Amino acid sequence: MSIHSAQLPARSKIAEYCSCCMAKKKKTKARKTKSMPKSPRSPKGEKVMGIAVRRSGARRQSGSTHKTRGPVRRMNNKTPRAQTAELHLPAVGSQAPEFTLPDQFGAMQSLREQRGKWVLVYFYPKDDTPGCTKEACMIRDGFPLFEKLDVTIFGVSVDSIVSHKKFADKYHLPFTLLSDVDKHVVSAYGVWGKKRFMGREYYGTNRCSFLIAPDGTIAKVYPTVDPAIHADEVLRDLEALKKVGD
Repeated sequence: MSIHSAQLPARSKIAEYCSCCMAKKKKTKARKTKSMPKSPRSPKGEKVMGIAVRRSGARRQSGSTHKTRGPVRRMNNKTPRAQTAELHLPAVGSQAPEFTLPDQFGAMQSLREQRGKWVLVYFYPKDDTPGCTKEACMIRDGFPLFEKLDVTIFGVSVDSIVSHKKFADKYHLPFTLLSDVDKHVVSAYGVWGKKRFMGREYYGTNRCSFLIAPDGTIAKVYPTVDPAIHADEVLRDLEALKKVGD
């Protein structure tokens, strides 16, 4: 009898403690459930407040506030290039067409005056556009090497003198830009022609370059030009041609 009477209070205390503990747990659970209301749903089973949709094939109703997204298109980082028709460019070994054009300062520059020197004549579509800016800045960065090789650089486009001046000043271009607004020179070199860009056809200047030897003949033709590497490409060709000439 003494043993049972000694254990009974302990059991009653445990029972009281457990019932109290369970009550606390129930209250806590009820409090958590109460603080997180369920999202209301539309009659079609779509969440009004969220973005999830139960039925993937269900059409969005006019009263629904959620938006469904279409397929994600991955964009290409490369700048799209215009497609060009077949060009008729002067051949290597032929005499380079002579020209006299105004530069960005309004002074007249003539190809004949450069006889006895190497000349790079590069044609580009338009001032201050992404590809043309890249090409000009790469030539600018390699300009000390061009000077070391005693090369004259003429950049030619159909932009005005004012446009050339702004372009040269903006990017600190140390070489000459020539304005061919009448399109005589771009036509003589065969770089003016039909182009296609994003389904639209138009006429414009194609990105081509010519390396002219000291005797006035064309030593190298670049019918397609990558603006990012063109300066290095020309410098390599110049060094190779000079070695052959020596």
